[in-house]
Amino acid sequence: MTAIATFALAALMEIAACFAIWAVVRSGASAWWLAPAVVGLVGFAWLLTQGQANEAGRTFAAYGAIYIAASLGWLWAVEGVRPDRYDVIGAALCLTGAAVILWAPRGAA
Repeated sequence: MTAIATFALAALMEIAACFAIWAVVRSGASAWWLAPAVVGLVGFAWLLTQGQANEAGRTFAAYGAIYIAASLGWLWAVEGVRPDRYDVIGAALCLTGAAVILWAPRGAA
């Protein structure tokens, strides 16, 4: 699985899990929603260990941009709020930064 696909799946799992917790705490949903939330958070964390960077910090930093873009997709697809141009510009800047972090040529130190 490519880094982008791994991060995208991790983001979907994290966002869905956090949304389930949000629903319990903020919207009064059944506490049973916490069970899939825990599974989603564990799956998300495991997927991050599959990233291509050898350092956790670089993996987490690159993932952060994918998470931002995926969150805006969730906003639109699930919550019915279309991202505005500033959301799109911000996500594009983040994705550019993630690409630099993830794919920059690095020589031996």
